[in-house]
Amino acid sequence: MAELKQTNTIVHPRYGCAIGAAYTVAAIPGGVPIANCGPGCVDKQYFALSGSNGFQGSGVAAGGDMPSVNFGENEVVFGGAKKLDGLIKSALKIVKGDLFVVLTGCSGELIGDNVESVVKAYKKQGYNIVFADTAGFKGNNLRGHEIVVKAIIDQFVGDFKGRRRRTLINLWAEVPYFNTFWRGDTAELKRILEGAGFEVNVLFGPQSAGISEWQRIPRASFNLVVSPWVGVGIAKHLEEKYGQPYLHIPVLPIGEEATSAFLRKVVDFAGIDPQKAERFIQTEAHEYYYYLEHFADFFAEYWFGLPSRFAAVGDSAYNIALTKFLSDQVGLIPVKQIITDNPPEKKRDSIAALYHDLTQGVETDPVFLEDGYLIEQALEETDFGSGVPLILGSSWEKDVAAKKKGLLLEVGTPATEEVVINRSYIGYRGALTLLENIYTATVGGK
Repeated sequence: MAELKQTNTIVHPRYGCAIGAAYTVAAIPGGVPIANCGPGCVDKQYFALSGSNGFQGSGVAAGGDMPSVNFGENEVVFGGAKKLDGLIKSALKIVKGDLFVVLTGCSGELIGDNVESVVKAYKKQGYNIVFADTAGFKGNNLRGHEIVVKAIIDQFVGDFKGRRRRTLINLWAEVPYFNTFWRGDTAELKRILEGAGFEVNVLFGPQSAGISEWQRIPRASFNLVVSPWVGVGIAKHLEEKYGQPYLHIPVLPIGEEATSAFLRKVVDFAGIDPQKAERFIQTEAHEYYYYLEHFADFFAEYWFGLPSRFAAVGDSAYNIALTKFLSDQVGLIPVKQIITDNPPEKKRDSIAALYHDLTQGVETDPVFLEDGYLIEQALEETDFGSGVPLILGSSWEKDVAAKKKGLLLEVGTPATEEVVINRSYIGYRGALTLLENIYTATVGGK
């Protein structure tokens, strides 16, 4: 296959720009994003990260209800601080929220509006309000996510000198809205960690208590990062600010073996009594293998018509997790793994190394690509053998899957043919759902 090189032009994008972190704020119960940018900026983020990504919805103050300055020519020439001040004043009166976050996009940053001074005036009045510089030229929404989280920690959570709680941990995993299944996955991570004996600050989504959990961040004994790279910067920031250690587990656990090993690693790092965790693991494993044993009847009967080789196209967190599970636990052969979330260059070697230990005797080299044309070209040239090709990807892979007469399971943004409410593909329970969806598509010829 000819070498594929990323250009400066990207078709079929799979992420938003930094101001897409408005949906990091929207994912906090009681969080209200205020967009200090041009018209349409955050509206595009909504369609990219929510509307065209499992139809996740917008919540109280996102989507079309998000307060926005709507920068125009007048603001570009004369500055937008006055209009922003009026917007904040109105938002505080009209929108019910516990924490307001002003996110500045390209226009505001380029002209150099002093957003900090505007926000500080309201903070002095007692409002919970912070600001974050999230211009699109700073990177994609994953980088914006880290910028916003650090801003909330520094400007809202603040300093802390109290005692830590030994079993309390802060969980940093999937990016809200960007990761299609973040709600269900967060719920499963919280469930299994609590089953092992921990209290968990999840910070986002329905499992979170909102700003009270954010205020408890410094009380946690450590930070748990479950991601190849997103969130590590947050954990390092917290280590520097509060002296909190962190545990970095780069692969989301899917299935009994990975999930049980995950829990044991967290328990060992925390230094708590492992007995409760072991009882929980035994209970979960018993139930998991009960279902898997019955699934085996189908697998043994229809093996000749099932996919044996697969490709994974998507962000690094889901890509490695799915690839490892299907290779190690299901016995499928990975033939093309394409990472699309543009990880920092310094992180790419460590991410690639994860694919060199998928299971005994199985490894592969992932490709880092963002351009949809190049991704489609790579898939077209991939040898899936004589079986039915299985592609775990996004809606952008629909055409190439049809050309290859393969099966497509949408597992990442954009996902326009999946309605996602609280589905999970990780942990003990999510692994079973993943198998259901893959093999339902197989027998149904989806």
